Amino acid sequence: MLKPFSAAFAALCGGRTLLLTGLDTRVTLTAVSGFYSMECRSVVSYRGDIQSLVQDLKRYVSMKYSIVLLAASRVRGSHLEEELREYGLKAYYQEVPDQDVPPAFLLITRGNLHRGFLYPNLKFVVLTENDLFGAPKKARKKHRDVPDGQKIKRFSELSAGDYVVHENYGIGIYRGIRNIENEGVSRDYMEISYGDSGTLYIPVTNLDVVQKYASQDAKPPKLSRLDSPEWKRTRGRVRQAVDEVAEELVALYAARQNGTGHRFREDTPWQQEFEELFPFEETEDQLTAIEEVKKDMESGKIMDRLLCGDVGFGKTEVALRAAFKAVQEGKQVAYLVPTTILAKQHYNTFLERMHNYPVTVELLSRFRTEKEQQETLKNLKSGMCDIVIGTHRILSKDVRFRDLGLLVIDEEQRFGVRHKERIKELKTNVDVLTLTATPIPRTLHMSMIGVRDMSVLTEPPEDRQAIQTYVMEYQEELVREAISRELARGGQVYYVYNRVQDIRDVAAKVQALVPDASVAFAHGKMTERELERTMLAFIEGSVDVLVSTTIIETGLDIPNVNTIIIQDGERYGLSQLYQLRGRVGRSARQAYAFIMYRKNRVLNEEAEKRLEAIRQFTELGSGIRIAMQDLEIRGAGTVLGNAQSGHMALVGYELYCKMLEEAVRRKKGQETQEEETFDTVLDIRSDAYIPSSYIPNESLKLEVYKKISLIGSEEDRENLCEELEDRYGDVPEAVSNLMMAALIREKAHALYMTSVKGNAADLTFRFHPAAKVRSGNIPALITEMGGAMRFLGGPEPGLNWRERDPRKIGKADVTETLNLLLDRIKELLI
Repeated sequence: MLKPFSAAFAALCGGRTLLLTGLDTRVTLTAVSGFYSMECRSVVSYRGDIQSLVQDLKRYVSMKYSIVLLAASRVRGSHLEEELREYGLKAYYQEVPDQDVPPAFLLITRGNLHRGFLYPNLKFVVLTENDLFGAPKKARKKHRDVPDGQKIKRFSELSAGDYVVHENYGIGIYRGIRNIENEGVSRDYMEISYGDSGTLYIPVTNLDVVQKYASQDAKPPKLSRLDSPEWKRTRGRVRQAVDEVAEELVALYAARQNGTGHRFREDTPWQQEFEELFPFEETEDQLTAIEEVKKDMESGKIMDRLLCGDVGFGKTEVALRAAFKAVQEGKQVAYLVPTTILAKQHYNTFLERMHNYPVTVELLSRFRTEKEQQETLKNLKSGMCDIVIGTHRILSKDVRFRDLGLLVIDEEQRFGVRHKERIKELKTNVDVLTLTATPIPRTLHMSMIGVRDMSVLTEPPEDRQAIQTYVMEYQEELVREAISRELARGGQVYYVYNRVQDIRDVAAKVQALVPDASVAFAHGKMTERELERTMLAFIEGSVDVLVSTTIIETGLDIPNVNTIIIQDGERYGLSQLYQLRGRVGRSARQAYAFIMYRKNRVLNEEAEKRLEAIRQFTELGSGIRIAMQDLEIRGAGTVLGNAQSGHMALVGYELYCKMLEEAVRRKKGQETQEEETFDTVLDIRSDAYIPSSYIPNESLKLEVYKKISLIGSEEDRENLCEELEDRYGDVPEAVSNLMMAALIREKAHALYMTSVKGNAADLTFRFHPAAKVRSGNIPALITEMGGAMRFLGGPEPGLNWRERDPRKIGKADVTETLNLLLDRIKELLI
């Protein structure tokens, strides 16, 4: 019997109750006898700066902290011990610690963690090799050609209790991984329960047919019934709708691909010189993105590329190089940004980078007088202006270009419907580069299905550190302390308050908290001159604290600002919080973000999820994950317009995307209809699972199962084997069998087999009717196998193989046997 939430909560709190929460929230439904907080912080990344490390270690020792440094090997641990002793620190290396680490003690031991942590209340700190020397750059391995969109989809994590959708059986509830033993063979299965109390067990090698529908705390969907044909009808309706959309998308894509754009020449000596003047070292991702953009521009096709990269990861530099390339061939460039402040900042950046070259850069925004704007319009029309940077003013009807060759759009989602229509007009036969940190679902989705080209920047600049993020109730004392600490190290502070009507009062309040600081405020309704004066004063450092609305949200780059305080954090969207937080941490200095919600306020479920997510995603490069999380919190909405949102709700966002991706590939002629209509079932007698003793954590186990299900080649298997050894130690036989089974399934699928069943002494292979089998070679195969192989008739013809040598029965390895047989079948029959 269902109970109201308040009654259920009261029943739970009848005895001794411990309530755990990620946020410091107010509890209203029960009396609380005591509040306790356990604070855990991320640690500074030193990136080889031994002086800073020694300074901090000495500080920890003086504060009586227990300190643990983790080294990957005995040799490295001993070397670190010697080096720290040279700096006067009493460091001790122990392979296996025999007791708790006492206060003011520095222990070096063997261990492997991705990042360290600090418990200030316990006075305990752990530092890893990644913290000390930076994460090692991974060698770039060649993988199968997997679109970036597919990589992104794998960020969706699955927990027990979440709603999932099986392509053939519909929506159910994921219950976890179950190890089931049958006739002496142990295997892992994914358990899914359905609406008619039915339960489905899916072999973990078939994970690719299960998609996440929604998290367990989402609005419960209607569960499918295993005994009903309703799901097949639903999937059929959605597939029909998806085909219509795919046709429209492919027509759009083809129009751009087949359209003739300007074919830019290869790089000139000036281009090379311009790029060499970049004062920083490019990341691998940046170099790849620049290469992809230039390739598009030199192809003669019309470029439509999305560049998705975290705040401060170098998207502007990619745009700068593309703009310079366009201008050298007499083409004009329009750089469209959402705010006047950002326009001014980009204008200054372009002027600074291009002042040695004959390139005319102009600004078009409300920061310019009417006379200046008219002069710019005249220069654009005559071709005297090479690059124009501006807000939606660029989209006005009176703006005419002599020869526009490249349109750069910064944060497209910030523009309204009317502006987007005008952008479409401009885009017709012009190369387009769209920059974004947190792509809107529709944009992300278009890239995921391969209708739009996409480059992703996930690698942070060399000295960049993750922003330490705190989510808490508003506290004046904490505001004072955060500002004072930042000012004490010579920095500046953003204070975000998004209400124009009383922003002046808030600024006065902040001034009262820190009377020695210079405090100013800024908002979008100020006059152009006023706003420009305030922002200039802040950029030049004469203002310490800027109390501002969200006009600072996009793109502002002031390296000296490394603390941001956001008031009423519960009022903002997740992507907006992420963008605001990205205004700090633009240098090698540790940055801090304090997101505060109103005191004594009970947060609604959506706001709490947003705040929990922003606290969780602190890693550098989390922008795409934020976009996916935001999508799940808000729902898919109108990813491709209102007509499609209903269909998406029926099958879930991920399965809808998969169906659409398949439909697009079919329409583009990348695969045939037959390839989509069958699955390959592998049922062989072999222990194939991940023991809990090897990976105890179920979510980590599931992550590995997903990776195993995506094995497509021997190289993939070897790479994954290497990764598992590195993370978890020697790979057990059952896991090795599992990886081999995934590879065999992939091989069998490529041979159009619908099933492979049996053991090392008796194996049956069934073919799909569309399999291109050379039937004339079957007798030769049977003869070669010395009678061990026989042909099986029926609607799904097949082959059966039996071991005829009694000495080998029970000794051969089934996966080894299968591999050999599949290779031989491929050579002779397919």
